[in-house]
Amino acid sequence: MNVKEKKIYLDKIDKKIISILKSDARTSLSNISQKVELSLPATSDRIKKLEDLMVITGYKAVINPLNLGLDISAFITIISDSSTNFEKIVKRANETSEIVECFATTGRGSHILLVQTENSNSLEQLLRNIQSWPNVIRTETQIILSTNKNLKPNK
Repeated sequence: MNVKEKKIYLDKIDKKIISILKSDARTSLSNISQKVELSLPATSDRIKKLEDLMVITGYKAVINPLNLGLDISAFITIISDSSTNFEKIVKRANETSEIVECFATTGRGSHILLVQTENSNSLEQLLRNIQSWPNVIRTETQIILSTNKNLKPNK
């Protein structure tokens, strides 16, 4: 059975470990162990099990785009005339550095892209590029004014 197909039972300790790691993936094993009141080996085994079950699929740094000179964040909805080039759109999205995330969606568009660019000029160039992709009829763009909830640690 495919891991995606079955619901995985998580007890309260597993859920607490996940909560700790979601808040700060760099939390030390000893700190996690103390918070969940398990030994280091038992805590390590729990984390390994969560990784093996693909509950935890990775650890990443959360970057502040403003500090990298990326002043514009936006969602771009791609409206296409068919799904015949679905894989090509995903491939192009993965090859485009300004695209942070690409979601396949239902509704008006086939994909929603989270993008980060330096300014409105670079956003306009990115839009022209995306609008030239196969089967793309048009795009709709929503510029993000502020972020009120995200994955960065609560400190």
